[in-house]
Amino acid sequence: MTSSLLTSPSAPLDAVRRSALEATCDTLLPSLATDATGEVARFFTDGAIERGIAAAVAEAVPALPVDAREALLGLLDRLADEGFPDAPLERRVARLREAGEQEGADRFAVRQLKTMTFGMLFGQLDDDGRNPAWGAIGFPGPRSEPPSPEEAPKTLPLQTLPAGEATLTADVCVIGSGAGGSVIAARLAAAGRSVLVLEAGAYRNEADFRQIESVGAEMYLGNGIVWSDGGQLGLLAGSALGGGTVINSMVCLPTPDDIRRDWTARGLDGLDGDEYDTCIDRVWQRLNVNTEATRYNRNTELMVAGLTGLGMRHQPLPRNVSSDDDPTYCGYCNAGCQQGCKQSTTKTYLEDAARDGARFVVHATVERVTTEGGRATGVEATVQGPDGVTRLRVDAPTVVVAAGGIESPAVLLRSGIGGDAVGRYLRVHPAWMVYGVYPEPVEAWNGQIQSAVSMDLTHCESDTGFLVESLTLSPSTTAGQTAFVDPRRTREELLGLRRVASWHGVSHDHGHGRVVLDRDGQALVRWRLEDEIDRRVAVRAHVELARIHREAGAEEVFGFHWSDRRWRAGEDFDAYVAQLERTPADEFTAYSAHQMGSCRLGADPATSVADGRGQLHDVEGVWIGDAAALPTAPGVNPMITIMALAERTASRMLGA
Repeated sequence: MTSSLLTSPSAPLDAVRRSALEATCDTLLPSLATDATGEVARFFTDGAIERGIAAAVAEAVPALPVDAREALLGLLDRLADEGFPDAPLERRVARLREAGEQEGADRFAVRQLKTMTFGMLFGQLDDDGRNPAWGAIGFPGPRSEPPSPEEAPKTLPLQTLPAGEATLTADVCVIGSGAGGSVIAARLAAAGRSVLVLEAGAYRNEADFRQIESVGAEMYLGNGIVWSDGGQLGLLAGSALGGGTVINSMVCLPTPDDIRRDWTARGLDGLDGDEYDTCIDRVWQRLNVNTEATRYNRNTELMVAGLTGLGMRHQPLPRNVSSDDDPTYCGYCNAGCQQGCKQSTTKTYLEDAARDGARFVVHATVERVTTEGGRATGVEATVQGPDGVTRLRVDAPTVVVAAGGIESPAVLLRSGIGGDAVGRYLRVHPAWMVYGVYPEPVEAWNGQIQSAVSMDLTHCESDTGFLVESLTLSPSTTAGQTAFVDPRRTREELLGLRRVASWHGVSHDHGHGRVVLDRDGQALVRWRLEDEIDRRVAVRAHVELARIHREAGAEEVFGFHWSDRRWRAGEDFDAYVAQLERTPADEFTAYSAHQMGSCRLGADPATSVADGRGQLHDVEGVWIGDAAALPTAPGVNPMITIMALAERTASRMLGA
């Protein structure tokens, strides 16, 4: 077997680097004098040092991905050489802003430090399981305790493995248990195949869901802090049994007709016909997709008011949820549904697969797919179990790669299969966050985190565009990605978060990125806002969302630009629009919850990894079964598309 990918983190920071890092955290979040009292006073007086944040960040640095770690360490070395830790606060603030103005490694390092520092400001928990900053900003924290393991038992059977080495056999080994892998596992198990599912994350259910963002981050790839090279794109991907379906927003939109026609022309025969309609219908019914349980919170009501005032259409979002869904608890949906209303794959397709004999291994890091003579023979993985590490070999003539748009191409690259297109053509649906500050409380963290959409701007730029969707407000993300001007202003703005409405434009990307391996053999996403059409869509999303906020009564509008760019009531709005239109591409920050196309299906082996059925062009018995299979971006939240395409792939596998 090959060597394990469970590599050890780099060495802890030495005293010089640690001093520079603590000074940097203290610059972003210093102790500040205030006339306030109570929780608000402590919000100002307790900085990164007093809260233990600087020490916690220092401990986390060695485990960062190699590109982020090296950028950060390089900046710390330069700051240490300059005497940064001994400089007064005003000079340190100026130096940190200067570093951030340097597009490249220094900006990436500052972004990483901002993300970690402000993430811990709202993510650290005291002995009572609460965060001392929540009260100051009006954030409620958990609304209920999780059920006991007896009240919410785990029902999916996990395969136990001894420490050392182990071999398992199966007809089909499915790598990944999210939207795509779960469907294929269920369909093949129902057809009598012996199915083994390998999942990199843990098995968590309602008994583990504490309604706390920082705890829920354990169910995300990289604990929710993963960036593209250079840091312009934040990447959110599920890493748990059930994948992203456990922690996503439950948005269910069918594949658009124009996308289906395009994919049919690319070699996915019949995708524009009745067979694929049936696939969508099967998924829709199994997930109990409906709009009857959709309820608008104040955040969405404001978006609807702004859209209506501008003559734009909107509609409630269909969601995969049971009818007893209670919006009181829905603000924590991205950390798992404690009430069990979300119809994730752990409650649907994985249950179906388990009923028909499928087995599951969690904490399994797949190193490579094994092949011989152009055919699949199995999988090699490393499993972190309760008794230690197991080097696992799976003997299986059929392998389904369904580890997600980031990890699926990494598996193929480490395996040396799939051809030249592996990792290329990555689409990410860049999401552009635009916030509005309102005169009255909005509390966008309460209620259903996504509940309405407008599709009026989906073809606004060169036949592409973006969805307008409401979105929950994360204090950690907002603090970490809003422009840093000075520490006092940051704290003052954070105190007003309860008055902020949070929306985003989810764009249909025209260009693409790429997944490669870093020198540790791990997935690295390369992405920049380089495509001119995508840049125009980014600008248009910021402009139109700002218009909607202004129409809805916002007193201030801002986004996630690196430099501070905002409009305030009474200022020239046209001048603000002109400023947005002049914004350089490297000033934009995007987030992606949809990584697709990195192992795409198609007729041409030069530009696709698998054929129109889903099987690799160059290896028999290896199939692509997740978001990586999508030929292009669908332009809508892709869960239904992924699952319907997986239904189609499963039928092709059974007929092969």
